[in-house]
Formats: sequence, C-alpha cells, structure tokens
Amino acid sequence: MAVLATIGVLSTPLVWLLGSPGAGQLAGATVQAAVGIAALVWTLLQRPSAPGPTDQATRTGNASRGGITGIRRPGGRGRGTATVERTGEASGENSVSGIDYSN
Repeated sequence: MAVLATIGVLSTPLVWLLGSPGAGQLAGATVQAAVGIAALVWTLLQRPSAPGPTDQATRTGNASRGGITGIRRPGGRGRGTATVERTGEASGENSVSGIDYSN
C-alpha cells in the first residue's frame, strides 16, 4: 500500500512538470507533492487498529453438566483475543473450563 501511495504522490506532479510548466503548474505540483508526502508520513505513523474485541475471563466458577467456565466462541468465531485465567473446574459431560471453540 505504501508503494502505491508513493507512486501516486510522485507521478502526478511529475506529469504536470513535463514540458514547459508555468508558475501555476509548478506551484500546484509543489503543493500536491507536499500534501501527498504529509499524508504518506501520517499513514505510516498510524498504529493498526485492534482486530476485534478482547474477551477475558478471570476466576470463574465451576462447570458441571455441560456448563462452561470461561469464554465460548462457537466454531472459532470472533476476531479479537481471548484470555482466561484461573477458571474453575469442569466436571460432567461436555463441560469446559477455559475457552470453548467447538460447534
């Protein structure tokens, strides 16, 4: 993406300056190049946004008879991070302690 932005920043002013540019074209090319470079620098300095919500479960209770202590993300859905700490015990069929990604 940065390569395409750089090509865009440089190409238009260069096209304007081919031949015999007038004072207006020279000023326009200079302003456009400056704005393009500033936008490119601003883009490069931005931090990427978080991929999704952060799910966290801490010190949950006990699970029995199919219960879940922690986080359930059926089929692995969800784009953010999931963290569990000190989840309770899971007893019984289909009980889960932690993160459940099953369908």
